[in-house]
Amino acid sequence: MDILQAVILGVVEGITEFLPVSSTFHLIWTGKILGIQQTPFVKLFEVAIQSGAILAVVASFAKTTLQNPSLIKKVLVAFVPTAVVGFVLYKII
Repeated sequence: MDILQAVILGVVEGITEFLPVSSTFHLIWTGKILGIQQTPFVKLFEVAIQSGAILAVVASFAKTTLQNPSLIKKVLVAFVPTAVVGFVLYKII
């Protein structure tokens, strides 16, 4: 993966992160179009740029979230089943 491909993946992540569709799919799809092989480095890069987008959302809503403890509980309740399914079905997915 070269710098131009990394920039393109970053732009795709930035645009699609806030759409109600999977930004991960768009990263994988764009990588295939650009001919980028899914090496461990590329996978780590994709996780890193997605983490940046998630951190931006967390920072934007930190005050609201901290002022509303029930929201934190709701997020945790929503996350736990997803995490369990992800861990159980990791090899299949």
